[in-house]
Amino acid sequence: MQTNRTIVTTLTSEIDEHHRLCIHLRVTSVLLKFNEMKCFLVVIGHFFFFLVHAQSAKEIVQKADEKMRGNTSQSEIVIRTIRPSWSREMTVKTWMKGNDLSMILIKAPVKDQGIVFLKRKKEVWNWMPALEKTIKLPPSMMSQSWMGTDFTNDDLVKESSIVNDYDHSITGDTVIDNRDCYIIQMLPKPEAAVVWGKLIVCIDKKDLLELHTRFYDEDGSLINTMNAYDVKLMDGRLIPTRFEMIPENKKNQRTEMIYKNIQYNKPLDDDFFTSERMKRVS
Repeated sequence: MQTNRTIVTTLTSEIDEHHRLCIHLRVTSVLLKFNEMKCFLVVIGHFFFFLVHAQSAKEIVQKADEKMRGNTSQSEIVIRTIRPSWSREMTVKTWMKGNDLSMILIKAPVKDQGIVFLKRKKEVWNWMPALEKTIKLPPSMMSQSWMGTDFTNDDLVKESSIVNDYDHSITGDTVIDNRDCYIIQMLPKPEAAVVWGKLIVCIDKKDLLELHTRFYDEDGSLINTMNAYDVKLMDGRLIPTRFEMIPENKKNQRTEMIYKNIQYNKPLDDDFFTSERMKRVS
């Protein structure tokens, strides 16, 4: 009888141990599945976070660009090139339509008067009245100085598109002139023929004003810094009216671009932006 009780006790103990082991294995399996699901949800959450911010970053850049451009724009601008021992002032008129069409006419000084730059899509032309010659600018010239200023040819004629030629991401926030701003990093798309290897842009959150931009080359070195000032209402739009381009490592050197007036959304035919018209625009 004692032996039978011992056998029963042993069997019961083994059954309990087996039961506990099964429960432990089930709990472990559930925990593993839970951790896997948690990791999966974290990965999905990060994916959607970056996706949403990538989309919103592009939208912010696009809205800021559209605000400054309008559907069309016509403006008069003074450009001051400042060097340690001299300075020079230039007056220009500009006409722009969308992202593909633009024309810049130099009105002063006299020696440069009548020089015109024309952009049609990705092609850029330069009319030189003194030579009575039209020159097509190759893409390699887009990174060169525009008329001896600290702006590049691409900065002025905008061959590349800050909206379509770059991937955008929000990297942080900052405050400029008491305005809360997004910090947006822009990296060129692999197929895009652009001047810069990276742009860091600060855009005001409330009014979508581009207030600060840093321009980097392909090696990641800072080349130029642009700041925007004197926010005013012009033709019903609140915009910066003075831009300052400062080259890195060139002390006491900068170029200012000051908007004297600008008109938005006035009708402009595509036929206005032609190589023949650029010879007689005024």
